Amino acid sequence: MNIVIIGKSGQLAFELSRELDNSAHQVTFLGRDNIDVTSSDSIYATLAPLSVDVLINASAYTAVDKAEEDTEACDAINSLAVANLAKYCKANGAFMVHVSTDYVFNGHKGSPYLTGDPIEPQGAYGKSKAAGEKALLEILPEASCLIRTAWVYSSHGNNFVKTMLRLMAEKPQLTVIDDQIGTPTWAKGLAKACVSAAENKTAGVYHWTDEGVASWYDFALAIQELGVEKGLLDKSIPVLPIPSSQYPTPAKRPHYSVLDKQTAREAFASCKPTHWRKQLADMLDELSA
Repeated sequence: MNIVIIGKSGQLAFELSRELDNSAHQVTFLGRDNIDVTSSDSIYATLAPLSVDVLINASAYTAVDKAEEDTEACDAINSLAVANLAKYCKANGAFMVHVSTDYVFNGHKGSPYLTGDPIEPQGAYGKSKAAGEKALLEILPEASCLIRTAWVYSSHGNNFVKTMLRLMAEKPQLTVIDDQIGTPTWAKGLAKACVSAAENKTAGVYHWTDEGVASWYDFALAIQELGVEKGLLDKSIPVLPIPSSQYPTPAKRPHYSVLDKQTAREAFASCKPTHWRKQLADMLDELSA
């Protein structure tokens, strides 16, 4: 089939390119220099010659704190563009896979969020992603797969894991927030779920992260321990837990955003979610290689 991926510089696009590299599909990656997803005219002019069977939207505005001031650009990419792409898919009989975020929830539930739980985003980024979800599900309810994820990292691009490794090599000591709870997710596993959704045209709303639960502090400790073990760090430094109140940010983050993956385990049966610590170890092996 013809699979078109919107986005080519991000972590998910990087992993999608590796996942689809030896597939039998015709795969096209489109970045900002190829298509303006905020313009319907650009979308139609670019996609029409490609005879799209499935479109995977791997593009997003993800600068969570910057979004509090840059709301127009954030909304354009995370909401308007999703509506534009969904309208194109509806008009041309294409299936659409779209990735959203744990930030659509308020973080107060205290147990894993189900796909049908009410959404209540707390900041500009979460609100823009929620608006994108709403547009997709209104325009293309029968021919779309919405996958919410969280805490994504990979060996490509900038992310928490690589930032921690850099700071642990530079600083004598670090403080990391210990009262925000979620699940780290290697983009490689997320890419597999997206490809499964695309190949099988699995419609519906699903949650996909790695398995298990962690605070950012737990995650940082594991990064250091495995970083030393794999030769990415020369030594350990003290890493101290602090509450969110001691590290104020422009955007409010959900305190608890673990996502329930039961329906995804069934829908993407070939993907087999793996515990986040094993995934982290495998990604660090990539980095050390």
